[in-house]
Amino acid sequence: MPGTKEWRVVEEARRVQPHAAHVLVVGHPYVDVWQSVKPQRLGMDVWPVIPRGTSWKVGITAHLGWPHSTQADLALAWRRILSSVGSYADLEPELLGRVEELIDFVTAPA
Repeated sequence: MPGTKEWRVVEEARRVQPHAAHVLVVGHPYVDVWQSVKPQRLGMDVWPVIPRGTSWKVGITAHLGWPHSTQADLALAWRRILSSVGSYADLEPELLGRVEELIDFVTAPA
């Protein structure tokens, strides 16, 4: 999205010569990569909608009833979410597609 931090990083990467041709930036439809974990892995049917103005990670950890007041709490939440993933089948296909696209890009013949 133009004007975002991510947009600025992509634009800067596209200007790095002569390496720009070797840069591929792909996106995903998630507010945060946490959301690419299927919510069922955490006992939810869907990821909750977090109101604008509330940090998504803080809102999610609060929704789950986990501590969420410090960065250490959020790091622990990520470890808990990540530990719920046993295989690629626990991730949303939209993320897997982007990963496959990156793998194809870096393994393509020169």
